[in-house]
Amino acid sequence: MSLIIKEIHDNIGVITLNDPKRLNSLSAEIIEEIITAFKEFKVQKLRAVVLKAMKGVNVFSAGHNVRELPMGIIDPLTYGDPLRQVIRTIQKHPCPVIAMIEGSVWGGACEMVMSCDILIASDKSTFAITPAKLGVPYDIVGVLNFMKSVNLPLIKEILFTAQPISAARAVSIGMINHAVPIEELEKTTADMLSIIIKNAPLAISVMKEELRVLSNAIQLNPNAFEKIQSGRRHVYNSSDYKEGLQAFFDKRKPVFKGE
Repeated sequence: MSLIIKEIHDNIGVITLNDPKRLNSLSAEIIEEIITAFKEFKVQKLRAVVLKAMKGVNVFSAGHNVRELPMGIIDPLTYGDPLRQVIRTIQKHPCPVIAMIEGSVWGGACEMVMSCDILIASDKSTFAITPAKLGVPYDIVGVLNFMKSVNLPLIKEILFTAQPISAARAVSIGMINHAVPIEELEKTTADMLSIIIKNAPLAISVMKEELRVLSNAIQLNPNAFEKIQSGRRHVYNSSDYKEGLQAFFDKRKPVFKGE
């Protein structure tokens, strides 16, 4: 069975996450299907794409599939990691991508929806960026992507506490565009799409690319990059990293020692 449902309605592509048994966790398999759908939509020159989960879910996505993370020695989040690939695919897709969010969003799935162009959520949705709970050293590009959406003090709070924030607060800090009652979610999204697809697609595509390029116009010298990577290597070779993952598999609270 496909892990996503792919549809086209009125020149709009729809990708629905369809792996409820694994809480739509972002496994390499589901990400491959998502990327393939985006490639097909690009060829078909659709005017917009909606990324959503099945109606009525409690969890939009549980984030990166933890069972696919290495248990140390190897960098858990490299350039070629499936999560990094799907983020780049969404960011570089030529037409607007709207995340229609029902349920809670965890970890790497927060970065995935935040890489979309417009985020419309149920007012009951929550967002939690959780690498600190697992002892995972999130990668440089991922942290930069979070910084593009949320100011520095707030993203520090979200990353350091790893606690969920409400949709209402996410709107107030500029993390998402809208939080609406669940019964209005589909209509609000459809209304937004109806406005967007009436505008000039070439102009929108170029402006999206301008925004992507300009938001990445941050210089990082080689010494600074190597220093950050050295710190990340120290983390994923640490006892805390192994403890965080093992505690997740054991379904218990981790005991971190800073070692």
